[in-house]
Amino acid sequence: MTEAPMPLWEVFIRSRAGLAHRHVGSVHAPDAAMALQSARDVYTRRGEGLSLWVVPSAAITASDPAEKDMMFEPTASKIYRHPSFYDVPDDVGHM
Repeated sequence: MTEAPMPLWEVFIRSRAGLAHRHVGSVHAPDAAMALQSARDVYTRRGEGLSLWVVPSAAITASDPAEKDMMFEPTASKIYRHPSFYDVPDDVGHM
């Protein structure tokens, strides 16, 4: 008898208020509640977390690094998005 493998969950922690969540690792768990408990037990042993997110790995869609030119090249042709395109008045000072 073979058991079905448990789903993989990606874990994100926000360490302090005002900071973004960052990916810290993965856990295997049968559901979201158990994934959250496992993530707490594994990744916040020293009390460093303020909040946790767990996301099913299967729900994440990522771009292929081999296709980075096709994915990110169009931004290079839009020079108006670069701050060097604009003249900054001398009165502004440091930006």
